[in-house]
Amino acid sequence: MTNLDLNALTISELKQLEKDVARAIASYESRRLVEARAEVEEFAKKLGFSISELASTESAKKRAAVAPKYRNPENPAQSWSGRGRKPLWFVAALEAGKSPDDMAI
Repeated sequence: MTNLDLNALTISELKQLEKDVARAIASYESRRLVEARAEVEEFAKKLGFSISELASTESAKKRAAVAPKYRNPENPAQSWSGRGRKPLWFVAALEAGKSPDDMAI
């Protein structure tokens, strides 16, 4: 590796060096990605698969929609399944003294 005296360079030389280094890093990362992809493809081929078959999400379990469990008494168009973060209207109703049973569908 070449030792450069960075203090001896002008600002334009430093900026050009910065661009050159960024380009070299991008080129290196690109080459490594191509090499990694080739290794993975070769390994998948040995197992009798293709990359697209291994990366396929078709077999992934899909969640079914959950029926709403609570409805906003102020705005019936708003509902909540009871899963995940509580909606603001639900929290506000609880703070106002309502119980979850009051909003149950």
